[in-house]
Amino acid sequence: MTRRQMTIVEVGPRDGFQSIAEVIPTSVKLDLVEKLYRAGLRRMEATAFVSPTAVPQMADAGEVLRHAQALPGLDVQVLVPNLRNAAKALDAGADHLAFVISVSEKHNLNNVRRTPAESIDDYRAIADLLPAGGRMRLNLATAFDCPWDGKMDLKKTLALLEPLVDIMPDAEICLCDTTGRVTPDHVTALFRAARDAFPAANRWAYHGHDTYGLGVANVVAAWEAGIDVIDASFAGLGGCPFAPGATGNVATEDVVWTFEQMGIGTGVDLPVLLQAAVAGTRLPGALIGGRVRDVLAPAAEASA
Repeated sequence: MTRRQMTIVEVGPRDGFQSIAEVIPTSVKLDLVEKLYRAGLRRMEATAFVSPTAVPQMADAGEVLRHAQALPGLDVQVLVPNLRNAAKALDAGADHLAFVISVSEKHNLNNVRRTPAESIDDYRAIADLLPAGGRMRLNLATAFDCPWDGKMDLKKTLALLEPLVDIMPDAEICLCDTTGRVTPDHVTALFRAARDAFPAANRWAYHGHDTYGLGVANVVAAWEAGIDVIDASFAGLGGCPFAPGATGNVATEDVVWTFEQMGIGTGVDLPVLLQAAVAGTRLPGALIGGRVRDVLAPAAEASA
């Protein structure tokens, strides 16, 4: 029997950087992408094609995309919030899009200035626009919890998924804990319900935050529910401007350490990853998190 191996999607260069107000020089971004690549990470959400006026941090999306795509074997996905920016990403050479839509109408209006119904229309149009060989990741924000409405009814999440799965059954569907308030039992329950409800959708992923210190526990819960693709951010970088109080994503180094201790391969060199994580903590204005880095990095530096 083949042992399962986790696929980590490193989202720090997008989700982690996007929440930092001070614009990071493009050269620094490219250096950090290369550091993460050298650690063995082979899938990365490298940037986002969004309004440069609304998110100046992502104004260099085209340059970051080109640089990341030049790294051999790196699967580069880019976030797009609507049809207009999806078209820009495809024109820039992107072949793996990550479209975001929120279960919560309030969050969707604040995050992408559309109702969920309008975002569904955009998703349908993007599916038609996607060239042969292009891939789609569907990020379902507030799948578990909303900053304004609290815990989301499981039936509401499944109801939103129904038309989206029909549009593109082969898309990877990522259920996102936007606020970091979810607990492991809720993670397991929603994934099991979603997979039972949509047997035609066979590619699933999980994205979580560590607001209440349950980031790794929730990742383990997703894994035990059969989810092999996990989002994480080096140094725990992240935070959502439309989820007040939510801290960064679960730290990549915490996920790698935990799963390697469990005997589950991640393909990531933890000591090399720690170098990138330490560099991430030095970004001005960065919101950082995680525990493993604080324990292991000083020891590694002392023995160097």
